[in-house]
Amino acid sequence: MSDPLQTLLQGAAKPNLFPPNSRYYGISTNTLTSADGKTIPFLQRRFIPPPEKFAQLQEYTVVQGDRIDNLAAKYVGDPERFWQLCDANVAMSPEELTEIVGRILRITLPAGIPGNQNG
Repeated sequence: MSDPLQTLLQGAAKPNLFPPNSRYYGISTNTLTSADGKTIPFLQRRFIPPPEKFAQLQEYTVVQGDRIDNLAAKYVGDPERFWQLCDANVAMSPEELTEIVGRILRITLPAGIPGNQNG
């Protein structure tokens, strides 16, 4: 006999299609029915949070040879979370963050996590 609470919880929990370190983790999917009756699944739009949603920790100046995945590994702790640097610096394309030597990048906490309010 199965546990009714577990059954309820499993039915209510939506599966995530993306791993927790993905920029699409937690983004819902939807479907569109075409004129010929085909069902087309799609991912809901993901909006980049506004810059004020990020608590800045430090700045980094881009040097020749920098790669965004290496910077993400160093400052975020996971090279696959490069998108956090993109979000914090309002960049749609990861390569734009390191293409200009001398560019100042904001290193921040993830969106919505408050920083130290005392300085």
